[in-house]
Amino acid sequence: MLHYVRTLWELTRSRIILLRADPERGEITTTVIVTALMAIAAIAIIAIIVAKLTDKANSINLGLG
Repeated sequence: MLHYVRTLWELTRSRIILLRADPERGEITTTVIVTALMAIAAIAIIAIIVAKLTDKANSINLGLG
C-alpha cells in the first residue's frame, strides 16, 4: 500500500514541477479577459443598433389616425 501512495505522490510532484516550468500558463487569463471584453462590446453594439431601429420604426407614420 505504501508503494502506491509513494508512486502517486511522485507522479503528482513531477506534474506540478512540469506545470510550473511551462511559460505559457499565464496566457489563458489574457485570452479570457479579451474574449469577455469583446463579448461586452458586441452586446453594447447590438443594443445601440436595436434602439436606433426601434426609434426609427416608431417614428414611421402609417396614416391610420
